[in-house]
Amino acid sequence: FLLSLKLENKTKGKLQKQICQVVLDHFEKQYTMELGDTWTSVRDVLTYPLCWQYAILLNKFSQSAELENTLRVKGYHPPFQGPLPYLPASLKCYIRRTPGRFPAQKHQAGKLKEYYLLNAASLLPVLALEVQDGEDVLDLCAAPGGKSVAILQCAYPGQFHCNEYDDLRSRWLKQTIESFIPDHLINLITVSKLDGREIGDLKPELYDKVLVDAPCSNDRSWLFSSDIQQAMLRLTQRKELSSLQFQLLRSAIKALRPGGSLVYSTCTLSKAENSDVINLILNSCSNVIPVDISKIAKAVSQEFTFFSGMQQHELLVLPEKGRAWGPMYVAKLKKM
Repeated sequence: FLLSLKLENKTKGKLQKQICQVVLDHFEKQYTMELGDTWTSVRDVLTYPLCWQYAILLNKFSQSAELENTLRVKGYHPPFQGPLPYLPASLKCYIRRTPGRFPAQKHQAGKLKEYYLLNAASLLPVLALEVQDGEDVLDLCAAPGGKSVAILQCAYPGQFHCNEYDDLRSRWLKQTIESFIPDHLINLITVSKLDGREIGDLKPELYDKVLVDAPCSNDRSWLFSSDIQQAMLRLTQRKELSSLQFQLLRSAIKALRPGGSLVYSTCTLSKAENSDVINLILNSCSNVIPVDISKIAKAVSQEFTFFSGMQQHELLVLPEKGRAWGPMYVAKLKKM
């Protein structure tokens, strides 16, 4: 009972979030044009945090059969089943159709957390990357660390390089890794604060797989900007993000070994930061080709809603009520 009371109070706190009208007006104009009629139902989810859902990614390094039983009793089920091209048995995640948030675990020095709360769509880039044991992997923009943790649930990379340029977010990344990964594995992980645009020149052709979960205009959080000045500034700077994303991708391609693959992801609906950036890369880099990831969408279409106007090498998850996952854009490329 106390737990449900706590959860209720938390969600009430969410209710008090104020929508930033400037951002909503901007999105209204852009996304009506880009998404057509689907924008209305997406907007209803994005502007109403009480219908948001959270997935629970279990930590295989701190396993608890009791936790799995509790989740099943509470109506949680795995979102990833069926004929996925890549689904390691060690990757365990649970979701349920009803909104609400499972209580988060506090960081305790020397004690591993049992689970990580995240947007279930955040795992799609990890599934698309298909990391195998022994591969050298770079997570180029790794904070806060959820996708790095998920990669380590899937496989044991040869070397695992997690990079985060921003100082504060880099500290957050380190704490996440310490909270989920045992000491003997942490020693195999390199955490750096390099400018992602320069990594390709510093570490050319060093990695088998690269994840570029790029800085983007985060549609969910931007809608609740409490400071109008900050919101205006964000919308002005939004135009520059695609240039940064393009540079990060160029760098990632340099860092990839020939034959290696790269996954690009964002948590925005914006075409300028998604398909347009990938098309620019495909048109300007003759050594990369698109990789078909449409099988992923088919396999998880019961739990996720995808925008229908995408190419085979890309997915766009649209939040809708009861399946409030995303926004999440995913694209996959291979270096020749």
